[in-house]
Amino acid sequence: MDWRAKVELFEEIRREYEFGVGTIKGVARKLGVHRRMVRDALRNAVPAARKKIQQRRGKITVYGEVIDRILEEDRRAPRKQRHTAHRIWERLRVEVPGFELCERSVRQYVAKRKEELGLANRQTCVPQSYDWGNEAQVDWYEAWADLAGERTKLQVFSMRSMASGGAFHRAYPRATQQAFLEAHELAFAYFGGVFRRLRYDNLSAAVKKILRGSRREETARFIAFRSHWRYASEFCTPGEGHEKGGVEGEAGYFRRNHWVPVPSARDLEQLNEELLAGCEKDQQRQIMGKTMLVGAAMLAEREHLLPLPEQRFDLAEVSFPVVDGMGCIRVRTNAYSTPLHVGTEVQAKVYSSCVEIWHEGRRVARHERCYGRQQQILELEHYLDVLEKKPGALAGSKPLEQWRQAGRWPDSYDQLWGELTKRHGRQAGTRQMIEMLSLGKECGHERLREAVESAIHSGAHDLSAVRYLLMARQEQLNPPTIEIGALERYERPLPMLHEYDQLLSVGVAQ
Repeated sequence: MDWRAKVELFEEIRREYEFGVGTIKGVARKLGVHRRMVRDALRNAVPAARKKIQQRRGKITVYGEVIDRILEEDRRAPRKQRHTAHRIWERLRVEVPGFELCERSVRQYVAKRKEELGLANRQTCVPQSYDWGNEAQVDWYEAWADLAGERTKLQVFSMRSMASGGAFHRAYPRATQQAFLEAHELAFAYFGGVFRRLRYDNLSAAVKKILRGSRREETARFIAFRSHWRYASEFCTPGEGHEKGGVEGEAGYFRRNHWVPVPSARDLEQLNEELLAGCEKDQQRQIMGKTMLVGAAMLAEREHLLPLPEQRFDLAEVSFPVVDGMGCIRVRTNAYSTPLHVGTEVQAKVYSSCVEIWHEGRRVARHERCYGRQQQILELEHYLDVLEKKPGALAGSKPLEQWRQAGRWPDSYDQLWGELTKRHGRQAGTRQMIEMLSLGKECGHERLREAVESAIHSGAHDLSAVRYLLMARQEQLNPPTIEIGALERYERPLPMLHEYDQLLSVGVAQ
C-alpha cells in the first residue's frame, strides 16, 4: 500500500471509531483490517514509517571473507586504484571456483562495507553533445605500477575524444614537456587524425602564466607545436575540473579497469604496450547515451579529423653544453658522458626517455634520460681511449661500477682480466683488457661476451684467442660471396686419358 492510500485509510478508521461503530473490534471487522492497525490510527493520524526488514545474508556469507580481504588490500593501495563492486564481482567469477553469486548481491555487500569506510560525495553533471572531430580533452593522472619488482609512481597522459568516447593512455616517469608533446603525437596516430580543438588544464608544459579570464600566456614551444598540428587550444578555469569532465571520468574508468590490481611489468615499454592493449579493448564497449560501440564511433569520426602532417615536429629540447674535465656535459642538473675531448661544444637533444649528444652533424652518444638530480650517467666505452693511457684508473672507475650495476660486466670479464694480469702483469694485462673492450664497439658486446666465455672454456686466456673467435664467428655469420658468372669463359672440358692408356699399352707390347 502506498503512503497516500494508507493516510486515507487511517482517516477512515479514526472517523468510524469516533462517529460510527465506536469500538476497536467493530472498526476492524467493518473495514477488514487488523486491530493493531486500528490502534495505530487512533494513536496518530500519520502512519509510522515502515520498519526496514533485516534480510538474510544468504550465500554472501560464504564469500564475505574474500571480499573483505580485497577491501582491506585496497586500504594500502593508491586511493584512485581501488576496487569497485563490479571489479570485485569480476575477480570473484574468475578466481573463486564455483562462484554463482549475482552482481547485485555483491554490490549491496560492498556498498555496506564501504559505507563504514566513508564514501566520496558525487556532483551532478549536465550531459553535453559534441560534433565529430570537434573536441578532445587532455589531462595527466597519477598511477602506480610494479616495474621490475619495484613499485613506481608514474604520470599517465590521457586524451579522450568527446564525440566517439575513444581514449588513449600512456605512462611516463615524469610529466615533462617532452613527454607531453610526444604523447600528443602518439595519440594523434592512434586516432588517425587531429582534433580541431583540445581542452586542457593549466599544465605547466603549455601555460607559462594565467592571465585574467580565459587568457593565458603560453610557452613558445607549445605554441609552435600547436601551430604545426593546426589545432586550437582551450584552458579550464583553475580548480574547475568539471570543465573537462569527459577526460576526468575516462581516467577514473581506465584506472579502475586497467590499473586495478596494481599492474606488474618488466619495464615501462612493456607496461605501455599493455595500456595500449587496454585502450583497444575498450573500443568494444558502448557508452551510455551512445548508439554505437566506441570502436565503430572512432572509425566514423576519423573522416572528420584533420589529416596528419607529413613532416614531423622535432620534440627535443635543445641546448649547447661544453664537455668538461670529466668528459661529461651537463644537461639540466645531470652529467652525461661523451667520447669527445674536453672543451668541445656539442648539441644536446633531450627527449622524454633519452638524451642524445650530437657533434658535427652526427650522433656521438645516446643515454637513457635520468630524472634524478645531480647524477652522473657514464658510459665505459667513452673512456677507453683515456684508459689506454691510464690503465690503473680502470679498476676503481665509476663507469665500470655503473656497468656492473647495470649487469653489463659479466663474471667472465673479471676471470679473463685476472688471468691476463697473472700472465702479463698489472699494467700490460689491464691494457689488453681495455683493448678487448674496444672490440665490443665494432662487433657488439653480446658477441664479445660469447667469445670471452668460449675462450675461457677452451682454456685460452688471451686477447688473441678472443679476437680469433670474433673473426671466426664473423666469417661464419657472413661468408664471403664469390661471383662466378664472369669465369664461365675459362671453363674447359675435363681431359680424356684413354689415348694415353693406348700409348702405354703399345710400349709394353714392344
